[in-house]
Parts: sequence; C-alpha cells; structure tokens
Amino acid sequence: MNPTLGITAALILLTTGPALAEVYRNVDAQGNVTFSDEPSEGAETVKLKPVTTITLPKPQTVRETDKLREEVKREGSVYESVSFTFPENDQAFHSGSGDVRFEMRSTPPLEPGHKYEVTLDGQPVGQSTSGSITVNNVFRGTHEAGVHIVDSNGVQIKTGNPVRFTVHRPSVLN
Repeated sequence: MNPTLGITAALILLTTGPALAEVYRNVDAQGNVTFSDEPSEGAETVKLKPVTTITLPKPQTVRETDKLREEVKREGSVYESVSFTFPENDQAFHSGSGDVRFEMRSTPPLEPGHKYEVTLDGQPVGQSTSGSITVNNVFRGTHEAGVHIVDSNGVQIKTGNPVRFTVHRPSVLN
C-alpha cells in the first residue's frame, strides 16, 4: 500500500471519528501503515479526539439583531459628527516605535456610557471615553483608520469618515 494513501485514509478516518465506533492502526512487515475500522492481529486502537462543533444562530435571530442595530442607529444617534483630529487624512509621519496616537472628537461630546472606537485597517484596536487611543507597533506603510461611537452594548451608533495615513519607521537594514 502506498504510504501517502495510508496517511490520506488516516486523515479521512480521523475527521469522521464520531461516525465510527473505533479505528485501528496496523504496521506490516515492510513498515506500511494501514488504518481500518475492523480489528486485525497486531493492530492497535487509535484514540480519536472529539470533533469541535459550532452552533450557528438561527437566521431569524441574526435578522432581528441587524434590525435592532439599525433602529438604534436611526433613533439613538444624537451626534452630529465624529471625526479624527489626529492623524489627518493623507498625513505621513515618523514613528520609530510604531506607536500611533489617535485623537478624536464628536459634536456634541460623548454621552455617559458611550465610547469612541477606533478601527485600523478594518479591525477594532481600541475604545476610549477620553478622546485618545494609542496603538502600539503599527507596521510601516499606509493604513486606514475608522472612528465610531459605540453605546454601552457595543453597538455602533455613529460613524465618522475614515482617514488614510502613512507611518515611516526606521529599518534594521538602513
């Protein structure tokens, strides 16, 4: 038997573990490994790990959550604007450590229980009530930052215009 075929068969058997009662591993005189669901002389039982399963929410629940978020955005937003004061759009600056301090403001100022949330290249990187967030070790190059106001449940209730900026960092090669 081809060893690659044996490994492939083993992987298939391991991924379908719960459907099978037991899996047996056998090594013949030439060193070829085979797997089977039937015991044979000299075969050892393979202990299978439980398969990880994920239960997804029902589509109706997802739609209801999306509808609730839209209602909160329409009804709950008392903010006229939210924006960055630093960095400015298309700004380039040097940061040896890669630390970038984001500063933002809103009109009117934040209400109790609300926070500014900053995203960097589409990923959330921090929340603050003070109007500033420092993100450490930002890679050199051009990035896009977004600013949002979120309520106490983490629901975005106001989104500002994103800014693009470029970080210059020294290189170990230069």
